[in-house]
Amino acid sequence: MAAWTEFMVDIAEAAGKRLLEYSEGDERMELEFKNERDIVTEYDRATEEFLVARILKRFPEHRVWGEEGGVSEGESEFTWIIDPIDGTTSFVHKQPFYSISIALVRNGAPLAGVVHAPRLGETFAAETGKGAVLNGRDIRVSSCSKLIDAVLATGFACLRAELPENNLARFAEIAPKIRGIRRYGSAALDLAYVACGRLDGFWEMNLKPYDIAAGALIVAEAGGMVTDFNGVEEFPERGTLATNGRIHERMLELVLN
Repeated sequence: MAAWTEFMVDIAEAAGKRLLEYSEGDERMELEFKNERDIVTEYDRATEEFLVARILKRFPEHRVWGEEGGVSEGESEFTWIIDPIDGTTSFVHKQPFYSISIALVRNGAPLAGVVHAPRLGETFAAETGKGAVLNGRDIRVSSCSKLIDAVLATGFACLRAELPENNLARFAEIAPKIRGIRRYGSAALDLAYVACGRLDGFWEMNLKPYDIAAGALIVAEAGGMVTDFNGVEEFPERGTLATNGRIHERMLELVLN
């Protein structure tokens, strides 16, 4: 594992420990709203500030792009992409399905990604060309080849953003054709679950790069496939579809409808 990947794991797990302490000690979190449904807490900002400070102390010449703070000033071929709490609603409601997502890209190309789920005690990591791991052990996508045998996940960021085109029609089209659907509330964790074979696929609309930058690399390095809804790499702007590869073409037919 490269030094920067080990560093990413260390800071993600350190931030996760802080989040566990926050959630155990705060019974009534103060919430702010990006819109009617999309919430942000002081802990989202505190976690991002913690991660950014650690990154810039170690790599002061690099740029950082965080969900809450935006893109830092300056020019660099290296950019760190951070979602401090992916699944804030789960965090607020003391449910386990939230994660910290950190990716490192060089001139737009992914180098490494880490997704840490503090409440679950799991850390997913990948480096380009070197595979993916869960808590240090190699992982691979599932071998499922038929939709009727597949378990998929999705989300509804489009509904939180109140977009006229939403995911409900696709949900209604896909649900009867598969074994089951899960809705965990963290796209980064959904992608990690595809990577380790707990899910056979995941699709969602209206995600942002910080939602999927780490998870998409982890899926790819675990042998899976990530595209937009047209089958090319314009994700997440044109939708995000991640699968084990075996059901990808059939899923493309469904998400395009």
